[in-house]
Amino acid sequence: MCHIPVFCWITATVLEHVLKTSERGELPKTLTEMYIHFLVVQSKLGNVKYHGRAETDPLWNKKSRKMILSLGKLAFEQLEKGNLIFYEADLTECGIDIRAASVYSGVLTQIFKEEGGLGQDKVFCFVHLSIQEFLAAVYVIVINSGVNLLSKQQSTSWQSTSLKDKSKLKHLYQSAVDKALQSPNGHLDLFLRFLLGLSLQANQILLRGLLKQTRSSSQTNQETVQYIKKRIRENPSPERNINLFHCLNELNDHSLVEEIQQYLSSGSLSTDELSPAQWSALVFILLSSEVIRAGRV
Repeated sequence: MCHIPVFCWITATVLEHVLKTSERGELPKTLTEMYIHFLVVQSKLGNVKYHGRAETDPLWNKKSRKMILSLGKLAFEQLEKGNLIFYEADLTECGIDIRAASVYSGVLTQIFKEEGGLGQDKVFCFVHLSIQEFLAAVYVIVINSGVNLLSKQQSTSWQSTSLKDKSKLKHLYQSAVDKALQSPNGHLDLFLRFLLGLSLQANQILLRGLLKQTRSSSQTNQETVQYIKKRIRENPSPERNINLFHCLNELNDHSLVEEIQQYLSSGSLSTDELSPAQWSALVFILLSSEVIRAGRV
């Protein structure tokens, strides 16, 4: 599915849900918050339509939580392999029953049957790569206290180290930043944005019940912000830095963008004096302005 129709569908679904259920009518302010609301909506629809439960019933029970984490495991493992489509055996390996997964048809879908050997293999995919990346990030956030999934030595348990939880999370987020920058085709960009967005306590509260406890620290988030700014300064390519500015936005840090905006407002901006980080901020502002302008046409 094309990115724009999928995002419009997700936005419309979330907008309808928020306007119906929120007394204040507050809309999601970041991409991560948007996708959290979408996951909540899809889970509620599944509970009501397939399990005969009321909308006022608790959203997450043991069965639904297990399914979301199984889908997240599938999403993460296939994302690491660079796979957009996968087979029934891949679902089974992650503990996913196809009939049970049909409840989440707004997330996962069967696309065709592939002839091979003596029979047909069912081929599946997430309805869009962004949903796969979001569920992969949810999975990593939920189980990150056990194994460093972003390390090449995945058999090394974090539980066996003397690092405190804050240090584990700091290493997780910084490793994710590095791996996304190393990706030649940018296939981990959205995953990184979602992972960092899910680090905020406000977003973890939205997933209460799915996340057994919030794992958030303003100090850890600030250290992640500083690390991202450091990588922006080190990376001379504005194109590669654009996603890092999106990541800062997910972490509610707008300092670099505001710095350039002040220069623009004062009329004292000189392109000859801009650092690579400031150039990236300027490009990010211009691209964001183009998106806003296109949306108003």
